[in-house]
Amino acid sequence: TGQSKHESSSTLNEFVPPGGPGPAQLSPSLAAMSLQSSTPEALRVVNLLQERNLLPPTPVPAPTPCLPQDLQKINCNPEVFRCTLTSIPQTQSLLNKAKMPLGLLLHPFKDLSQLPVVTSSTIVRCRSCRTYINPFVSFLDQRRWKCNLCYRVNDVPEEFMYNPVSRSYGEPHKRPEVQNATIEFIAPSEYMLRPPQPAVYLFVLDVSHNAVETGYLNVFCQSLLDNINALPGDSRTKVGFITFDSTIHFYNLQEGLSQPQMLIVSDIEDIFLPTPDSLLVNLNECKELVQDLLKSLPTLFGKTMETQSALGSALQAAFKLLSPTGGRMSVFQTQLPNLGVGALQSREDPNQRASAKDIQHLSPATDFYKKLALDCSGQQVAVDLFLLSAQYCDLASLGCISRYSAGSVYYYPSYHHQHSPAQVERFQKDLKRYLTRKIGFEAVMRIRCTKGLSIHTFHGNFFVRSTDLLSLPNVNPDAGFAVQMSIEDNLDDMQVVSFQAALLYTSSKGERRIRVHTLCLPVVSSLSDIFSGADVQAMTGLLACMAVDRSVTASLSDARDAMTNAAIDSLTSYRQSVLTIQQPGLLAPACLRLFPLYILALLKQKAFRTGTSTRLDDRVFAMCQLKYQPLFYAMLMIHPALYRVDDLTDEGALNINERTIPQPRVLQLSVEKLSREGAFLMDTGTVMYLWIGRNCHPNFLTQVLGVPNYAAVPENLYLLPELDTAESQRTRAFVGWLRDQRPFYPSLHVIRDESQLKANFMQNMIEDRTASALSYYEFLLHLQQQISK
Repeated sequence: TGQSKHESSSTLNEFVPPGGPGPAQLSPSLAAMSLQSSTPEALRVVNLLQERNLLPPTPVPAPTPCLPQDLQKINCNPEVFRCTLTSIPQTQSLLNKAKMPLGLLLHPFKDLSQLPVVTSSTIVRCRSCRTYINPFVSFLDQRRWKCNLCYRVNDVPEEFMYNPVSRSYGEPHKRPEVQNATIEFIAPSEYMLRPPQPAVYLFVLDVSHNAVETGYLNVFCQSLLDNINALPGDSRTKVGFITFDSTIHFYNLQEGLSQPQMLIVSDIEDIFLPTPDSLLVNLNECKELVQDLLKSLPTLFGKTMETQSALGSALQAAFKLLSPTGGRMSVFQTQLPNLGVGALQSREDPNQRASAKDIQHLSPATDFYKKLALDCSGQQVAVDLFLLSAQYCDLASLGCISRYSAGSVYYYPSYHHQHSPAQVERFQKDLKRYLTRKIGFEAVMRIRCTKGLSIHTFHGNFFVRSTDLLSLPNVNPDAGFAVQMSIEDNLDDMQVVSFQAALLYTSSKGERRIRVHTLCLPVVSSLSDIFSGADVQAMTGLLACMAVDRSVTASLSDARDAMTNAAIDSLTSYRQSVLTIQQPGLLAPACLRLFPLYILALLKQKAFRTGTSTRLDDRVFAMCQLKYQPLFYAMLMIHPALYRVDDLTDEGALNINERTIPQPRVLQLSVEKLSREGAFLMDTGTVMYLWIGRNCHPNFLTQVLGVPNYAAVPENLYLLPELDTAESQRTRAFVGWLRDQRPFYPSLHVIRDESQLKANFMQNMIEDRTASALSYYEFLLHLQQQISK
């Protein structure tokens, strides 16, 4: 089934549905449902000016919707599908009064440990709105079911009456489709417009002098050689290679040749394919030639003095090559493209970086890359971009090629094989994950919701093909999406509403599959119930996406004001409409107590900060990540986790696979939490910093870092030595456990007070004041002042 190591599927006949009452009993339990919030803790009044030592637990649990137990038990996993408000307001005016954003956050292709997979000739869907049958429909009797999105009554098809799990007849409500909020169908032929495409991988490599200097080609070729047998696919898998500088080089890898044949096209204005049939070859049949090419490529251009980059023409050539089949284009680029179509000029003035109130050039300089991406999307081609550059590359323009083709962007600033070993390690680990992770081809995703609700703005990397259909030429397990919603019609006669995301894709083995997630939430009529169901992390994630759009379409200062106003407006609404007793202070319900902290963290995030020298590409990349990463990873970028690690103990440790994992407390992001005597680990999602205090205990230095004293800590240390001491094992176990929480590989930097990277570490101290930004306490005072106006 093209499963990754994270995902195990159980076919229908092995699948045993969870116990508990099936949704056949749904209607009575809903009718009796009491919408009293079961968590008064969520509404406990917190005076933020007094309770300032607020810390998010990691990871912050998503609030539980106030649903009857049987529905709660089968609801969708919040890591896959969650809503900013776990209680949906009855009307748009009630939502407007609450002043909180309404939207969904999805991680639809996430690697799952258990995924029920159903093979059936009949996929049961509502005849009116095409919703897939799910745990939240109601059965009127054995022969009829009522859709939970449009309320149409449908017949139960004859074959659905037989339950292959229990091998019994006449219990449709016990089938896996009606027992699981996340399920995957192997689709019959009517879900195909054409035969399922093979896995096709095309690598487009910059081989200019600049590229050769970075040394990335050696790492790329070695990684692909090491992982070539693990590329997802079957006997039809195809691969191809294009290299480019001022000309485009193709490689004939046809069976029967004694060695790869390089074909050069120097007319970049009118690009053509020299031998269309032998440039993409069957991997199994031509593996030896592919391996020969990978072994020779790094030396082939070793002495080049060619400094120009015709990236646009190389992309056009790659598009021509992939158009007939579709597939994945992986582009590696190390400089600003400066020749032919799509050529760019530097738009960054380094002297303006810190002083400008508004940042220029966040939008693309040309529409060439967006237009090409839309052509790619139409032919089921996704483009992934790896940028490895010390200079400005205009990611705002180049990033469009991935954004609109549902690709991803990887960015390694100042990459160099000798000078940045930590970047090399991260590039290697990222490449391994990238080459071997699950992939879905020629995918589309549609999100449906109960009548009365509407979806209006999508965030992520895709092209919106019709009002609610996202075109995803490739879908990968590390991609997140967000959508904004509104309430069009009153929901006053409903007790619950549902949302369904359906992702139709072709697996790497050529199976057409549909992954369906359904989420059910209660409808409420009081503001206090809306507030008690607020999911503060989901709200922060959605606001970050909205702010990225606002920065590009309006201005950065506009986006910053909008985020601050989001905190002011929701706390004002709470104070005026929910609080019964007015009291002094900056008051928030417990469920929103972290909201001002997260908003301040966003204002200080690379994407949105002002007054600090921030390279334009770094800023744009941070914006890409906020729009594209699943919420769990985005939150670490927004509010990193800080731990003291020089005194780790086994007290309260987790035991996982016979490993003992220490669990140190999370600390506030403030310099006052640091101590010269200690060592502190900061986890920012993609990077970890281990800061060593000047007077750090010699025991930690010898037992964990293997050095006699502080002065002996090496300047560029990025690996913890494997020492045979309890302290070393504890520290490595904790860092390893943090890394295991995510699919990508965060690099580690050990930093001392003198290190250049110390500034990066300190910039994440969100609660402290900087020359251009308020401290957390000052920010709270500012909010209070605005609210009491």
